[in-house]
Amino acid sequence: MSTSNELCPPWAPFFGFAGVTAAMVFSTVGAAYGTSKAGIGIAGLGTFRPDLIMKSLIPVVMSGIIAVYGLVVSVLIAGGLSPTEPYSLFAGFIHLGAGLACGMTGLAAGYAIGIVGDACVRAYLYESRIFVSMVLILIFAEVLGLYGLIVSLLMNTKVGEAKCSI
Repeated sequence: MSTSNELCPPWAPFFGFAGVTAAMVFSTVGAAYGTSKAGIGIAGLGTFRPDLIMKSLIPVVMSGIIAVYGLVVSVLIAGGLSPTEPYSLFAGFIHLGAGLACGMTGLAAGYAIGIVGDACVRAYLYESRIFVSMVLILIFAEVLGLYGLIVSLLMNTKVGEAKCSI
């Protein structure tokens, strides 16, 4: 039989805060990469056809949404951390996993949005029919981050089962 001290060590919140950090940092890095890569393509497009810039901002907006996913998960995880309540090791690992799930999928989604956004915005300069294909591919890339958000939210609901007494 394990004691309460074994289930709730004083260093357990470290993993929870690592989950907060992973969700925010990795998803934001993915969003920043997607925004910068797509922005470079838009800057190249804008020198030749300034009228197409507004329609070409879709990859930048979709990249920004990836960062919002990380923010939501970070706030939810941080809300479960309190210095006055006991925090189990199980909850720490769940929060770490939730943060990594959201952060890494956000990183992958941002990378995909950046690459696709840059290539398709440049191609849009020469062929306007590529716009619909670009939007569809960007939606599929965005869904990668959404999957991570959903998994993180589901994991975060399991933390309520990890109670320990003082």
